[in-house]
Amino acid sequence: MSRYLSCFYYPILSGILPIFIASLFSILAYRNVRRIVRLQMPIVRRQLDQQLTAMVLARIIVFVILTLPYALQRMYIYLPKVGKSNLSRIAIDNLLGRIMSSFFNLNYAGSFYIFMISSLRFRHQMKNILIKKFWRRCKRWSCNKHQIYPIV
Repeated sequence: MSRYLSCFYYPILSGILPIFIASLFSILAYRNVRRIVRLQMPIVRRQLDQQLTAMVLARIIVFVILTLPYALQRMYIYLPKVGKSNLSRIAIDNLLGRIMSSFFNLNYAGSFYIFMISSLRFRHQMKNILIKKFWRRCKRWSCNKHQIYPIV
């Protein structure tokens, strides 16, 4: 099982394959936007496509930066160790494992922030959703609770 994890699962399924697939689709999206720019399309449509491409490319860059160290660290953990293993080495390995795992999990939460930074349209849509729909509902709910009724 340890050999399967160190030789196949972490290097291929957790490391290279997701990065390859994400990079492939980001390159295809970039080429598609470049092709669309050459066509006669409305300016608004081209701007939206460029924002979408910027979002995808930023997401892929962050994905690679946060996923690759995790996969490398997991491969290192399952490789056979040569020499003595003392407590400080085990503690350092555990600390690195926790840090890389945190970065890997940050990868999924980071998409929201990357999209907020890289796309004006995404920011406007989020503002629309939060203010117009959610805020009004919360305001209506809180105003109804704080009414005083007379005792009859």
